[in-house]
Order: sequence, then C-alpha cells, then structure tokens
Amino acid sequence: MAHNEDKNTKGWVGYRPEIKVIDCTIRDGGLMNDHNFETGLVHQVFKTLVESGIDYMEVGYKADKKIFSSDKFGKWKFSEEDDIKKMIGENEAGIKISVMADAERTDYKAIPNKSESAIDIYRVATYIHQIPTAVEMIKDFTAKGYETSVNLMAVSTVREDEIDAAMEVFAETPVETIYVVDSFGSMYCEQIQNLVRKYRKYADPAGKQIGIHAHNNQQLAYSNTITAIVEGANFLDATLDGMGRGAGNCPLELLVGFLHNPKYHIRPILECLKDHIYPIKEQLNWGYKVPYMITGQLNQHPRTAISFLKQEDSSDIVKFYDSVIQEDS
Repeated sequence: MAHNEDKNTKGWVGYRPEIKVIDCTIRDGGLMNDHNFETGLVHQVFKTLVESGIDYMEVGYKADKKIFSSDKFGKWKFSEEDDIKKMIGENEAGIKISVMADAERTDYKAIPNKSESAIDIYRVATYIHQIPTAVEMIKDFTAKGYETSVNLMAVSTVREDEIDAAMEVFAETPVETIYVVDSFGSMYCEQIQNLVRKYRKYADPAGKQIGIHAHNNQQLAYSNTITAIVEGANFLDATLDGMGRGAGNCPLELLVGFLHNPKYHIRPILECLKDHIYPIKEQLNWGYKVPYMITGQLNQHPRTAISFLKQEDSSDIVKFYDSVIQEDS
C-alpha cells in the first residue's frame, strides 16, 4: 500500500515531459469578434507565449476567401503568410505556429509547402460527414511537410459505431494527433475518460498522440482537461483567461499551474492578462454564464445562448430556458 501511495505522490509532484500546450487564444477568441484582433495585440500574445515556454500558438483559421468575405472577417480568419510573418518576426524562440483548417471551408490545395511557410502545423477540423475531405487534407498537408492533427467536432452527437469507424479511418492516415473535442461543453469527466480510452485504442498502435479541446459551458473545461491528461492525452488546448467562443475554454494560467513543468512560466501570462486581455473582456464578453450552462446541459450548440446574451434584456434566463427546452423537445 505504501508503495502505491509513493507512486501516486510522485505523479502529482512530477511532470510528463511529452505533454505539449497549444494556446488557442487568438483562434478561438476570434470567434467572438470575427477575428478582428489588431496585429499589436496578437504580437503581445505571441510574445507572452514565448516568454512562458508554451509550445504552440494557434493564430487563426485558414478560411477560403471564396466562402468567407474579407470585408466581414478580420485577417486571422485567413491567417495569410505575410500577416503571420509580420506578427512573429524572426521567431528565434522556436514556438510553433498553428492554424485551423475546416474541412470543406479551406482551399487546401493552394497552400504552399512548409519550406515556404511560417506555419508549422495544420489542425484539420471535421464533422463526421466530412471525414473523406478531412483525410485528403491530412494527406496533402503531410506531403507538403507540415505537422497535422484532426479534431472530430460535435462528437457528443455522434453514435458510438460512427466514432469507432472514424478512429479506424484516422489511424490509417499520416495524422499525428487525434483530438477529443467537447464542442458544446456538454461532457463530464466520465465521458472524456471513455473517449480518450476509445481514441487511444486506435491511436496507440498507430503511433499517434491524443489531444483535448474542452469548452467551459458547465465550468468543466479545466477538470475535463485534467481527466484527459490522466488518461494519456499529451496535446492540450488552452487560452488566456479561457478566452473563446461563448463560455470559452480551459484557462491557460490554470493549466500551466497544474502541469508542474519548469519549462512553463506563469508570470508573463499574468502580465498579459492584466495589460491586454482583461481590458478587452467586457467588449468581447466571453466566459461562463447561465445560458451557456443551459445549452451545455442540453448538448446544444451555444449559438442560441450567444444570440440571447446580445439582446438588450438578457437577464430573463428562465425565458431563455423555456425557449430552448421547447426547441429541444
């Protein structure tokens, strides 16, 4: 018994060096302002992440301009090479740059080889019905020299047999990391535990890693991320102050404190929160609120809650609850 207690104690005070942290502040936070962040703010976040020892920075999406108008969306919806290079400078610190590429919304064949790009990793986001396109994107990005990962979106709405089929397909691709994604912030730790175990059943024999991307509708993004870590997930998404769509994500400052790895430093994160993130919070209005909790508990996309909270009178949460319950029934 004493031996097991010693082992457990060591696990809590040590750290797993294989773990990588991906900051998604600009990409996921951009969903709250149509990706209209000023280059100066994006550079400050970049500088903070470098000083904090974070492994990856996700700057935005690689959206197809034939589908999304540059008149409506800011530059980080498109993550063009010149904008990234201007923001990161020489990037001698070596932090890796990530972008997200949505299946069927990215002109992936027009993307240059890695040797011509400041981007290091393409993270392919796909719904279950888009997997054939996602597989072609993964193959294309890999052939061009990029790291790749894949996010199966809205997995809480997908049947078990379909999840198994998706994992079989991903295991046969060159993708390096497969993400468990709680798109609606509806999952509890037991569900995250089961999904990580399921994904690992396919990923481990194929030599692939597991990642976790959690949303905070029920204030479980941090705890669900810890659950995934315990189950063997090594790629962890987080954002400054949890900035992200609606209720937001796992807060980076909480995650860094939990990991115990001396390569990560929290003071630069706190400085960035004070000087750059808190001043824009009232404007972007992310974070836990009861309407997000309601959509999370109902396993619904938070778009109805986001719309409700933009109304002049957004205090009648009972009215909102009744309206979404009626739609759900």
